[in-house]
Amino acid sequence: MAAINTRNVHRSNFLLGHAYGSDLVYDEMLITGKGEKGEAIANAVAADKSMQSEDAPKPGEGPSKEQRESGFYDFLLLGENAQGDKLRVGVTGDRDPGYGSTSKMIAEAAVCLLQDARDTQGGIWTPASAMGVKLTDRLRANAGLTFEVEAE
Repeated sequence: MAAINTRNVHRSNFLLGHAYGSDLVYDEMLITGKGEKGEAIANAVAADKSMQSEDAPKPGEGPSKEQRESGFYDFLLLGENAQGDKLRVGVTGDRDPGYGSTSKMIAEAAVCLLQDARDTQGGIWTPASAMGVKLTDRLRANAGLTFEVEAE
């Protein structure tokens, strides 16, 4: 999702008056581990073409209800400013990220726009610029997400 996320983060930063800094750099990566084992995992991920194969899911196919409900995700956001201050934020979700969690995020964003972000004017906004912390609070309360600042 890096191609989409990068544009979203940079547009959010612009719409928020460069709240993340005018020299923002955004990147995404998958940590595979050290040494030969880490390199082997990275090479396997890079070579994986399963979503392009004949056996890839067809439109309308996807995980079962049990798989969606038992899925989860856990990722780490790392930030550092020009002064060297660092921030680590862990994010978790209690459902499959592509199906169970995304649908809850979309629903909460819609409710947030209607109830909490009424001052958002017309135009093309990003979730961060239109709803910000109001949406984060809703996701914590209603969508099974956590956002935890971790000690450095």
